[in-house]
Amino acid sequence: MTSTQASDTGTGLGALTEMYRRMRLIRQFEDRASRLYRTNEIPGFLHLSIGQEGSAVGACRPLDERDVVTSTHRGHGHCIAKGLDVTGMFAELMGRRTGTCQGRGGSMHIADPRKGIFGANGIVAAGLPIAVGAGTAAQLRARGGVVLAFFGDGAVAQGMFHEAVNLAAVWRLPVLFCCENNHYAEFSPATDQHRATLADRARGYGVDFAHVDGNDVVAVAETVTDLVAGLREGGGPVLLEAETYRWHGHYEGDPERYREPAELAEWKTRDPLVLLAKRLDAERVAEIDREVDVLIDKAVEEARAAEEPAPETLHHYVGVPREPVPEPPEPAGEIFRTMDAVREALDHELGADDDVFVAGIDVGAGGNVFGLTRGLAQKYPGRVRDTPISESAIIGAGVGAAMAGLRPVVELMYFDFVGVCLDQLMNQAAKLRFMTGGAVSLPLVVRTQFGAGKSSGSQHSQSLEALLAHIPGLTVVMPSTPADTYGLLRAAIRDPNPVVFVENRLLYGKKGPRPEPGHLVPLGKAAIRREGTDVTLVSYSKLVHDCLEVAEELAAGGISVEVIDLRTIAPLDKETVLRSLAKTNRLVVAHQAVESFGVGAELAAIAAREGFWSLDAPVVRVGAASTPAPYAPSLEREWLPSRERIAAAVREVVLG
Repeated sequence: MTSTQASDTGTGLGALTEMYRRMRLIRQFEDRASRLYRTNEIPGFLHLSIGQEGSAVGACRPLDERDVVTSTHRGHGHCIAKGLDVTGMFAELMGRRTGTCQGRGGSMHIADPRKGIFGANGIVAAGLPIAVGAGTAAQLRARGGVVLAFFGDGAVAQGMFHEAVNLAAVWRLPVLFCCENNHYAEFSPATDQHRATLADRARGYGVDFAHVDGNDVVAVAETVTDLVAGLREGGGPVLLEAETYRWHGHYEGDPERYREPAELAEWKTRDPLVLLAKRLDAERVAEIDREVDVLIDKAVEEARAAEEPAPETLHHYVGVPREPVPEPPEPAGEIFRTMDAVREALDHELGADDDVFVAGIDVGAGGNVFGLTRGLAQKYPGRVRDTPISESAIIGAGVGAAMAGLRPVVELMYFDFVGVCLDQLMNQAAKLRFMTGGAVSLPLVVRTQFGAGKSSGSQHSQSLEALLAHIPGLTVVMPSTPADTYGLLRAAIRDPNPVVFVENRLLYGKKGPRPEPGHLVPLGKAAIRREGTDVTLVSYSKLVHDCLEVAEELAAGGISVEVIDLRTIAPLDKETVLRSLAKTNRLVVAHQAVESFGVGAELAAIAAREGFWSLDAPVVRVGAASTPAPYAPSLEREWLPSRERIAAAVREVVLG
């Protein structure tokens, strides 16, 4: 452990003056924000960093345009320390169109990835896996970039803290994890939250540790300058503890019954601005104070005068508009398997674009639990990476790397494990483009697989696509053929939006004709697998093949079934379904997911609202029973939708 005291070594008068100016700017910004909140000019939650200016400004002092900062819900100071414009920040807090994030983020989500500010975050510790992803991008690019990941002492109790630091240590990433220890986790003293110190934890992760007085901006700047220099030279991650104190409550309006006034008064005697001002000329300090006051007044007035976002822009920035991709010709090559399609698609994109990398549990040396990535780690050194069993860190690393401009393909070993890392999909990947007002795109692919029918039990069999399709900003893809698997996976990797690519493991051995290497399948477009006139039967993934068998069987009895393969679950290609419904006047939807609240329910609602006058019979859904997936084969057969049940549903709507 190292401990740094303030000194003038390497810190000139110009640097001291600039650090004071930035701290004063943060102090006045936060003070004015507090007053604006009290007069209802700031409509949302507000968490202020008054008292913590020294740690923010000192830590950001050695950073440059190569570097990335991730922040916390108390992030205004970090943003200003990294150079964000306060006029845009005030406008953002007021919900104005001219805000940093065009009024989409607010205080807890303020960010500008274009300046290396990957954002404040409303989820405690969620920025840490994202920092790991940004660090991965910096390492792969080898331009000397580093990542400064701020977090509070309360975040140490989060699993994402452990996963992020551990993964950064395993990969030896250039990440400085900076704990602003303000001694309170919301309302709870840090002493009630932890039994191990950060120094002890650092030893456990095998990373270096440093401690500094966070209220002494010079000490912080000198410490971080030394640490950043080591990171730029290839040193592994470091844990830094900067002890400081927040003067305001956890949030504005906090009654603060959990601490004594005397404690706050004692910390105010260690005001970081006063400590630095003593080292500067008093007249120059007064001049800076006046300049900052004028700047703050002007920024507030400009923000007040700005317009609110127009209601018709509500749907802007949910995703990046896709370039149209034509439906490719039917493949006619030699026969190959779905598992070959996955490997060949990854191989093609890794070879075509140096920004693509693959990461996940055992995807490197082990070649994936199903052998899908075998040989790729050797062919693309450093770009096919094994990870610890840390789903939040894996997905979060993908988010951060995508924000940094790479095209990560990260693997979630089983679809069921999405619950372990849902925050990084639901609150980070899906929302970051929207919350930054379009300042960032997320070209991220999360590959995963599912597949009931082989007694895998309740935690390895679930088809959870409806869960993710309900989250605006996520694309969900579920292919059924080898050629579509190849073409859709390549399209997903090239797409600027986050895509969850769900394979069915029982289709890995499925054979079909190999497409040409340039084969791309458009995302969001369904395919008509069989033409028909009496009923539309919609499905996706493995169940498409059961539906085709049912259609063949019923054709012998005079029932003409049109089979549609959705391929993409979200966005849903309702136009293809409605055109078919207009022709057949009847609709059946079949999927392996639990029947209630699923894709079938959504299609039934669309048919009732937009295809009502075409319907000659009620829409019927066929799905799994509303129980967890059973283990015993007899129960699993009863649980799953069978060909017999699908056929019965078709007969019901056609024959009555």
